[in-house]
Amino acid sequence: MFPIILRRLALAVPLLVVVSAITSLLESFVPGDPARTVLGINATQEQYDALRAALHLDKPFLEQYSLYLRDILHGDFGSSLFSGESVLGLIGQRLPVTLTLVIGATALSTLVGVLLGVYSATRGPVTRRVTDVMSLMGSALPNFWLALMLVSVFAIRFPIFPATGYTPFAESPGQWAAGLVLPVIALSIGGVALISKITRDAMLSTLGLDHIRTLRASGVHPASIVWKHALRGCGLPVATAIGITMISYIPGTILVENVFTLPGLGTTVVDATNQHDLPVVQGLVITFTVMVIVINLLVDVLYSLLNPKVRVA
Repeated sequence: MFPIILRRLALAVPLLVVVSAITSLLESFVPGDPARTVLGINATQEQYDALRAALHLDKPFLEQYSLYLRDILHGDFGSSLFSGESVLGLIGQRLPVTLTLVIGATALSTLVGVLLGVYSATRGPVTRRVTDVMSLMGSALPNFWLALMLVSVFAIRFPIFPATGYTPFAESPGQWAAGLVLPVIALSIGGVALISKITRDAMLSTLGLDHIRTLRASGVHPASIVWKHALRGCGLPVATAIGITMISYIPGTILVENVFTLPGLGTTVVDATNQHDLPVVQGLVITFTVMVIVINLLVDVLYSLLNPKVRVA
């Protein structure tokens, strides 16, 4: 298992370099000038030139990027051009909100998706068709539209949950949980559709194997066959679906957080992009990339736990 982890971590280093380079290159093509955006139209030419020099905007792209890499290697991700706040400090404040959304939506979609998949695989063709229709609808519905519908029904028409805002857990655990119900549901619908369909297909394949027939012939209880033996045989494809779903939730938080005005990384990246706040944008992109790397690493570890052949390979 440890060689798998070390190999993944070694591959993550060039990936982070490539992602940060592409981000810097794309930011250089964005219309507008960060220095002019920060200073406004009333600044003098001397102030404008001084800020461009301080931000290394007067240097060629390769030199700008090399200076940025040097600062990162020294643990300096820079500061926001507008608030002056440290990028690492800003990310540290906003990261828990986004992680809560991603982890909560993954847990909900895994629980509901596996239950739906197992149920449809064991209850006949009609239930399978219903699951297919639900999966298609869940995959087609945009999460931002679903978020707006949830707000209009469960926050405005029937004021059960708050429409917007975020309450820290330390202040009120009850309000914290209530404020996350609608965002988590809106984010998790697509994942429920994917996991349920993959679980259903994997269960149908597993239930037709010889050792399952042998268990049935031996008089093993059907519930034990389904939940103990067949579901374990579906572990690899289901784990893959969960990993894909969790990764897809990372960009999905951008829309959901903006609909519910949650102070997470999603709203931060939109604000930073609109303001041409380059250090914040670069720091957020690296953070998102690290999250994807960690999720893939967890899936690889789960593979090795479910199937010893993966460790041998």
